[in-house]
Amino acid sequence: MVAPRWAASRRPMQRSAFGRQIAALLWSSEPVVDWGSLDIATRNRLAKRATVISIVVIVLSNAAISIETFLLVQLAFNGGVLTYDTTIGASNFPAIVAAVLVGLVLNVVFGLAMLSPQVRWFRTGSIADHDRRKAVQHVPFGQVLATVTAWFCAVGVYILVAERVTADRIIGVTVAFLLAALSSGSLTFLFAERALRPLAVVALHDYPATHAMQSVRARLLAAWAVGSSVPLVGLIILNVGRGLDILPRPHGRMDWATVILAIVAVTAGSRVIALVARSIADPLMELRQALFKVDQGEFDTRVAVYDSSEIGVLQHGFNDLVEGLEERERVRDLFARHVGDTVAERAMISGRGRSGTKADVGVLFVDILGSTSMAEHQDPRETAEVLNAFFTIVDEVVTRHNGLINKFEGDAALAVFGAPVEHPNPAAAALAAARELARQLRGELPIQWGIGVCFGTTFAGNIGSERRYEYTVIGDPVNECARLSDLAKTVNGSVLANAAAVHASEGEARHWRSVGTRVVRGREEPTELFMPVEFLPHDPPTLSEMLSSILRPARRTLRI
Repeated sequence: MVAPRWAASRRPMQRSAFGRQIAALLWSSEPVVDWGSLDIATRNRLAKRATVISIVVIVLSNAAISIETFLLVQLAFNGGVLTYDTTIGASNFPAIVAAVLVGLVLNVVFGLAMLSPQVRWFRTGSIADHDRRKAVQHVPFGQVLATVTAWFCAVGVYILVAERVTADRIIGVTVAFLLAALSSGSLTFLFAERALRPLAVVALHDYPATHAMQSVRARLLAAWAVGSSVPLVGLIILNVGRGLDILPRPHGRMDWATVILAIVAVTAGSRVIALVARSIADPLMELRQALFKVDQGEFDTRVAVYDSSEIGVLQHGFNDLVEGLEERERVRDLFARHVGDTVAERAMISGRGRSGTKADVGVLFVDILGSTSMAEHQDPRETAEVLNAFFTIVDEVVTRHNGLINKFEGDAALAVFGAPVEHPNPAAAALAAARELARQLRGELPIQWGIGVCFGTTFAGNIGSERRYEYTVIGDPVNECARLSDLAKTVNGSVLANAAAVHASEGEARHWRSVGTRVVRGREEPTELFMPVEFLPHDPPTLSEMLSSILRPARRTLRI
């Protein structure tokens, strides 16, 4: 089994910057490998690395939000002026630092407590049951709960640690931390949903996803909360507080609290919009690439199901659709192998029903001489190998001349030229195929055989009952062709054709020569017989020589 490049090789990762690892985890749009096939060692490395990176990202994002929140609180309570005494030297600075540190630690602890059971399951490689799937899908919500809880705990720490705590200060810090919790929780939700994609792929493998557990709407609302809602609410609170004289008005010409709040809105909004855009664009791009492969005939294509939203339902539906197409293609392939490509395509297009039409066709019938004795004295597997080699040659030759193998029956094969697909010269095609087939059989198989070729009008269509029928050709040319095949077994050339085929073959007729007439079994009128010139003696045999040859005691198998 093959692990992904960044999972299978540790040395390149050790040489890379740690930030590049985080970027690869967050932004890589390369299709995920088959996570279900990873070995335990690779799973352990992935789980450990993902856990460490998750902790780092949570700490960094919450630290950034904490700094933003602290600056905004200080600006709001100091009239938009930032000095040493209003920041690091402020009396509440130690309380803010303590609250933030406690919040970060609790965020990591709570998050790991909710994530650890799912990571342990991922490491074991066991199959996910229904409860496990739900637990994995709810991990992002659990991370949001851990983040919000940690921020509320941070408020309590601030109240306990801060000196000279006033009601206005408590309300201001609480509102600021609440907005920070909303912003941090939204970012955590989006990041966790993407970072935990390997767990979701394994958990949702072969799971019939019929409804969305997490809507795409939730992601868009999270993006709106971080990029628009939180900053706008902050502006409203800032102006309401100033209007009620709870917060001081700006001392300078520039309202730095509003400016920084706008900067936070732009930067945070860009981060979250990028996350949401990639969370939607990546699976859609994978679906697009998979659709292209299916369009090229790669029906074994599948996409990983890792999304708990409507996109995950779409991913699962795509896999079901392609699985149905693959099954349909497999059935079609088997159908074509049984009845031939042409008949299979005709059946797929025209549908079901017993139907047919009259058609002028060339018919070729080839039969092995002595197959009964061969089956009696040889191992059945050897007999099967000979028959397979024989039919393979027949199929290749007939296909090259645009004919149809209508059926393999025992040790014989019936080929048709001109039905169900029209042929410009079916008689010539049948005769040319007979000559080539005779040459190839003589050179490749140590068996005797007879080939008969006829031309005439037949009924070509589906014959049988309403529940079961097959495509075939019926008519006098077919019966006569079988008789000529029997007769051909008793002559040196092993190939015989009737006059109708030769006379209708135009340019192919020059390769055939008449060897007389015979009354074939089952017919009243004599049939003029033709053989390929290349298989005749240098001097054409007379009719008496022909009759003498076919009536010798050693050739009593002929029935006329």
